[in-house]
Amino acid sequence: MSRKLVALFLGVMLVFVALAIDITYVNATKGEKYERQVLSQTQQSYDSRTIPFQRGSITDRNGTILATSEKVYNVILDCKLANTTVKDEEKNDTHPYVDPTVAALVEYFGLDETDIRDRLTGETTKESQYQVLAREVSMDAKKAFEAYVDEYADKKNKELDENEQAEKAYRANIRGVWFEESYHRTYPLNSLACDLIGFTYSGDTADWGIEGYYSSILNGVNGRQFGYYNEDADMEQTIIEAQPGKNVVTTIDVNIQKIIRTAIENYNERIHVQNGADESDTETNRQTKAAKNIGVVVMDPNNGEILGMDSSDWYDLNNPRDLTPFYSQEEIDAMNDNETMEALSAIWKNYCISDAYEPGSTAKPMNVAAAYSLDVIDDDTLFDCEGFETIAGQMIRCGAYPGTHGVQTPADVLKNSCNAGMMQIGQKMGAAEFLRYQDIFGFGSLTGIDLPGEAYGLVHTEDTMGPTELATSTFGQGYTVTMVQQAAAFSSLINGGNYYQPHVMKTITDSTGAVVESNEPNLVRQTVSAEISDKMRSFLQGVVTDGSGQSAKVAGYTMGGKTGTAQKYPRGNGKYLVSFIGFAPVENPKAVVYAIVDEPDVENQANSVLAQEIVKEIYTELLPYLNVFPDDTDGVTGEGSETGTDDPNVAAPVQEDDTENSAENSNIENGGLTNAELDLINEE
Repeated sequence: MSRKLVALFLGVMLVFVALAIDITYVNATKGEKYERQVLSQTQQSYDSRTIPFQRGSITDRNGTILATSEKVYNVILDCKLANTTVKDEEKNDTHPYVDPTVAALVEYFGLDETDIRDRLTGETTKESQYQVLAREVSMDAKKAFEAYVDEYADKKNKELDENEQAEKAYRANIRGVWFEESYHRTYPLNSLACDLIGFTYSGDTADWGIEGYYSSILNGVNGRQFGYYNEDADMEQTIIEAQPGKNVVTTIDVNIQKIIRTAIENYNERIHVQNGADESDTETNRQTKAAKNIGVVVMDPNNGEILGMDSSDWYDLNNPRDLTPFYSQEEIDAMNDNETMEALSAIWKNYCISDAYEPGSTAKPMNVAAAYSLDVIDDDTLFDCEGFETIAGQMIRCGAYPGTHGVQTPADVLKNSCNAGMMQIGQKMGAAEFLRYQDIFGFGSLTGIDLPGEAYGLVHTEDTMGPTELATSTFGQGYTVTMVQQAAAFSSLINGGNYYQPHVMKTITDSTGAVVESNEPNLVRQTVSAEISDKMRSFLQGVVTDGSGQSAKVAGYTMGGKTGTAQKYPRGNGKYLVSFIGFAPVENPKAVVYAIVDEPDVENQANSVLAQEIVKEIYTELLPYLNVFPDDTDGVTGEGSETGTDDPNVAAPVQEDDTENSAENSNIENGGLTNAELDLINEE
């Protein structure tokens, strides 16, 4: 028994001896490295500190990252440790850590040596254990610094030559530097979808785009680290971990967004070259907008999902305050703070939801459908266009004036975009019912899209809508809408009559990728019956095959749509907003595409072909991408006339030198009213 105890005792002693030898070895070979790590952790424990959360990511519907927060580091200097006094062999006070530490910080982070030394010697900072020298240093820079410091830490002196031994001793004196975790918001696609995504001001605050609308969802909760001494004077700490923010998975498709961007760039290039720009300067021609603004919305009409949305003020989300793409340096320098903020706000806002305008003839399909719903017209109702209508003693011209469209069915009225026929439809409806259907289609109200800055638009009330206002409203002038309002209303018109709330959030996920919230399609109301919706799709197909929308036709696919040419206020100034809204295929629409060109940089702005070409180019790429198979074999390729109409009775747009019909008597979709008379119906 005693032998067993002796053996056990000897075994335990051998274990302790082995452990002591191992500890001595580790201390001799790696002690300096571990000492630095412990000191670094201890330095962070002296005081309470915030542990930052990681803001959630924004991705497109396929997982492509649109916005993310990358881990970065703040470089912290413990001046007290770096200033540690060490006795040399002659018992003199020295500060061996200062020079190596300063030199490494300057070399690896490009810091100002004078600033570092001032902090090390300043009366208020030399004892500080928390001096922020640099913010948002990349992980690569941090690793490079640490690799330099630790290069020889694991090597024995006998493995090193004299120079390497000296270098090891020198680098071991780099003390007092540690890294505080932080996060930096980045946008991998730069300006793509900038209107939709938005940006953060300081990592966790935002006002614009998805970043702004879902900011509280994307933000997490900061953690805390509490350092304190216990009753035995030992340092202890309590850590409450940070909670990361949630992620927003959007309805946006980056590939569709690129299709939109390319179509706008191609439009810009075409117009600039036509206007005499140097063809070889491709980048400038494509990036410089060739209109006051250009907007495009691509929407799934069957659920309200926004697949893509863009306008022509493109700014880099990683540098959103850069005005140089929009102004000369001289102009920027001349701006005061208020002017700078106004200029920035103008490029940051989302044109497709924030700008209201008179829609022009793209409003006609909704008005015709409303008349059908009220049973005031049917397929056999005929309308006689004499080139004008006399309303309350005022002659309001059709676009065909001085020609006529003659006798037309409702389908013909849409195909020919006849203002006279629309005014007759409006008279059958009456002001009260017209306004009721404007409300049903969502005009004058917010769509509720999950983006900040949506505008209402302005519509008449029964008190302000007289006979003249009713007449001009039937063809889309005298009231204002936003692009997203028009796209949502039109989608309901061609999808069976279902008005879905437009939205850009598909799901919200947590940091593990688990879905915590899904944005199911929100069916708000029924606008028209399925039967009327079917009829309108057929009518609008005729607009593209035989009417004013032929230039939008993509060969091989059935399509429908409507053109728009709205003269801007003040009337007679030659400025127009032209548009086209389309859908494809006809029997089972997969995508609505709506394009606006606001004041195109061309001599004759009243030309909806400019917008039709953008839509056609988008559909040409979009339909195959959506796996929509060709369903039309008639060979129509979409070669419309220069005026955006195939009807020989429709007059060409008014030229500025046409003294009879220009200025205040211009007759393109403004009802022929003078500027003074149009003050009554334009509420801009």
